[in-house]
Amino acid sequence: MPAVFLFATLDTKGREAAYVRDLLASWDIPVVLVDVGSLDRPTVSADVPREEVFTLAGTTVDAVRAAGDRGLAVTKAATGAARLARDAYAARKLSGVLALGGSAGTTIGTAAMRALPIGVPKVMLSTLASGMVRQFVGDRDIFMLNSIVDIAGLNRVSRPILSQAARAMAGLVSLPGPTTDASDKPDKPLIAATMFGVTTRCVERARQTLEQAGCEVLVFHATGNGGQAMESLIDEGLIAGVLDITTTELADELVGGFLSAGPERLTAAARAGIPQVVSTGAVDMVNFYAPESVPARFANRTFYKHNANVTLMRTAREENAGIGADIARKLSAATGPVSVLLPGRGVSAIDKEGQPFDDPIARRALHDAIRSGLHNVEVVELDLHINDPEFADVAARKLLELMRRVQKVQ
Repeated sequence: MPAVFLFATLDTKGREAAYVRDLLASWDIPVVLVDVGSLDRPTVSADVPREEVFTLAGTTVDAVRAAGDRGLAVTKAATGAARLARDAYAARKLSGVLALGGSAGTTIGTAAMRALPIGVPKVMLSTLASGMVRQFVGDRDIFMLNSIVDIAGLNRVSRPILSQAARAMAGLVSLPGPTTDASDKPDKPLIAATMFGVTTRCVERARQTLEQAGCEVLVFHATGNGGQAMESLIDEGLIAGVLDITTTELADELVGGFLSAGPERLTAAARAGIPQVVSTGAVDMVNFYAPESVPARFANRTFYKHNANVTLMRTAREENAGIGADIARKLSAATGPVSVLLPGRGVSAIDKEGQPFDDPIARRALHDAIRSGLHNVEVVELDLHINDPEFADVAARKLLELMRRVQKVQ
C-alpha cells in the first residue's frame, strides 16, 4: 500500500503527530511523517524534513527565518506541501493525506489536500473545523474534524480525537472503495447541472431527460462551493455540456451574500468552448445565514426565512440589471454554442405569482439586461415558470441539440 502522508509542524505538534503516526503503524498502515514547521527545532524526527518542504517551495528554512514573517513561512510551507503531495501521488507513493494543526497547520495541510484529485482520502484535524472552513476545503473532498481542544499535549480529550483522525484515515485507505456500476460507462457524455432547492423540479426533470438520452449528469448545489467545483471540473476537461439552470451564485457575488462562487463563475465553459444552456434560476435571491447576519444596510429589503440558518433577500431591480449584464458579458465571450433561456413567469419557487419574491419589474430588468448585452448568443424567451415541466423539457432538448451540433462539426 502507498503511504499516508502525515503533515504537522513538528516544533509545536511533534508529540501529537508521533502519537497518530504510531497508531497508524500499529495497524500496518505505512506512514510518511512530514515536518512543515519553521520556527523552533522539531521535537520528533521526520521522514520528510522541513528543509525538503521549503526547497520544493523555492526557498530555504534559513531564508524564511531570516525574513521574520510568519505569514510568509506558512505560505511557503503550503506551497511546498502541495508540491510534495502532488509529486508523491503521481509517483504512486501516496494513498492519502492526514494533517493536524491550528490556523497555520490547517492552511498548510489543506493546501496539500487540494492538490490531489477527488477520491484520494483527505482528513484535516483542525482547531478551526467548527467555524467557516470553505477557504480550506475549496472544491475538494476534505474531511474536517474538530479537535475540540487545542492540539497541544496528550490528554483525556485530545487522545480520543487524535485516534479518531487516525482511525478515519486507516479506514479510508484500507477498506475497498465502491465497485464500478454497470451504468458508469466512460463513453457517456458527462453533463454538469446546477440546482438549488427552489429550482429542484426543473433540474430533476431535465436530468431524467438527459439520462434517458444516454448522458451522465452531475448536479451541483449552487451554494458557492458547488459552482466552484463545477467550474474546476470543466477546466479539467471532464465535462461535455453544461445545464446551468441555477446561476444564483452571481447574485451573492454582486450584492454581497454568503454563497458567492467568486468572480470567475460562468467562465469555464465559455473558455472551454463546450455547449451550455444557461438560465436565471434563483437570481431573485441573495443568501445570508440567521437574520442577525444580514448587514444593517439591507434592513428595509424583502426577506424570506428559508430555515433557522438561512435568510433569503429579494434582489432589487438595479441589482438584477447588474446580474444580467454580468451574465451577458461572460456568455458573449464563449467560444462554443450557447443558448440562454429566460423564464418569463419566475426564476424560483418563491418568485411566481402569489409568492413572496414575485417581482415582474425586477425580473424584466434582469432579462432586458441579458438580451441587450449578449452578442452572437441565442436567447429563447419562454412564457413559463422555471419549474414548469415544459421549461425543463426545452432546456434538456436544447442542450442535446447543441451537443449534437458540436459532434457533427468534430
